[in-house]
Amino acid sequence: MKLLVVCLGNICRSPLAEGALRARIDASPLAGRVQVDSAGTGDWHAGQPPDPRAIACARGHGVDISMLRARQLRQHDYADFDWLLCADDQNLRDVLREAPPSGHGKVVLLTEWAGVHEGCAVPDPYSGGSAEFEHAWRLVDSAARAVVTRLCAEWDSGIIGD
Repeated sequence: MKLLVVCLGNICRSPLAEGALRARIDASPLAGRVQVDSAGTGDWHAGQPPDPRAIACARGHGVDISMLRARQLRQHDYADFDWLLCADDQNLRDVLREAPPSGHGKVVLLTEWAGVHEGCAVPDPYSGGSAEFEHAWRLVDSAARAVVTRLCAEWDSGIIGD
């Protein structure tokens, strides 16, 4: 199983979500069975580490995202990943607009796919401060916990497998 988290620039929300997902997956029966990556719809920050505030926020929760590097969503990501998990509705629209017809069914809103915070997007904390980054963390970590629960149940029921 391969998951790709997508936001705008790949330096705030999607690296936070990637870190939360990796941490939750690694501490679960899914360890070694699920791969996680992140990307942005834009290329402004390609090659850069996450925003220092995102790194500090994740570190405060015991997760190191400092080694991640921003990248832009690529056409082959639609084929390479099982799910493209978008941070907000605009990201969802942008990712769907670029998706080949075969990719439309795997582009979803992160929080809705996880089954938490229905109708709630992960707001972009970039223009804010530590409180906004903490809010984004709470949302993505809650989603990460729910993703682990969902995927464990799907594995146990045989919906997905190795």
